[in-house]
Amino acid sequence: MPSSPHPSQSGKQPEPDQASSSTLAGNLACISAVILFALGFPAADKLLADWGVFSLIAVRNTLGFCLLVALWIAIEGWRKVLYAPWLTGIRIGSFGFGLGATLLLVTQSMTNAVTAALAAATMPVAAVAIEVALDGRKLTLYFMSGVVLVLLGGILATGMNLNDASFGSGALLGLISATIFAWGSRSTVKSLPFMKPLGQTVVTTAGMAGFCIVVYVLLSAIGLPGTQTAALNAENWGWLLIYAWLSLALSQTFWISGVGKLGIGVASFHLNAGPFYVMLILLALGGSWSWMQAIGAAVLATGVVLAQKD
Repeated sequence: MPSSPHPSQSGKQPEPDQASSSTLAGNLACISAVILFALGFPAADKLLADWGVFSLIAVRNTLGFCLLVALWIAIEGWRKVLYAPWLTGIRIGSFGFGLGATLLLVTQSMTNAVTAALAAATMPVAAVAIEVALDGRKLTLYFMSGVVLVLLGGILATGMNLNDASFGSGALLGLISATIFAWGSRSTVKSLPFMKPLGQTVVTTAGMAGFCIVVYVLLSAIGLPGTQTAALNAENWGWLLIYAWLSLALSQTFWISGVGKLGIGVASFHLNAGPFYVMLILLALGGSWSWMQAIGAAVLATGVVLAQKD
């Protein structure tokens, strides 16, 4: 018996209760994704004391990919994995996520952490521009007001001093990396609509992992810095698994799910709350509270709600 057509294919619009439920689920998925992603920052700080940036990312992505494949086989069976559109996923993942993440690291190396964070905080602009150009996004007054609040809240949530930012070729590269990541997120759900979020995440993570492994091998072969590795004791294995399994594998799965329900524009708004979640995690580990970041998170949350108001 043929399956029922998707609402977008049949011309029918989802019922209000269904749309509301999907929106709520999308927002919760994005919040979960960013919280898990934020866990990676203290883990990375610990690991980067001994590891190079490029070697650590290659190992992180490989471990994350292995977990995702195991989960996919356990949930949907090996046939689904075997006959998946791997080439499409690898193409999207290597360019959208692999290159995007690498360019952001290059941005930080060319400038500083403040400039890289500021570039990442502008991702909603790139995401909205992509939706307007490719998906016909309507720029209502509520939506644009939400965008402004999200950008302002994101800058405050970083706790950064804009006087420390550097605006030049490095910053431009950061904006390009944010745009590429937004493209990769949208392309994942648009090019693979017949797959569940877990499957979409697995095939694109394969591309991301492959790209970063190639970069590591090439840089290591010519002896550039950032490629050193270190022995792992029990404590470092714990940090590495947090970094690879929670902050990448599970986070990316929630993220793709959220993008599929909200669209890349609104989903990207949640990313700007990342620094606030990092502050909360560090607070639990003995760090200090920042009222500026808390206020930024509140402003950002207001913008997220406003942008989704009809």
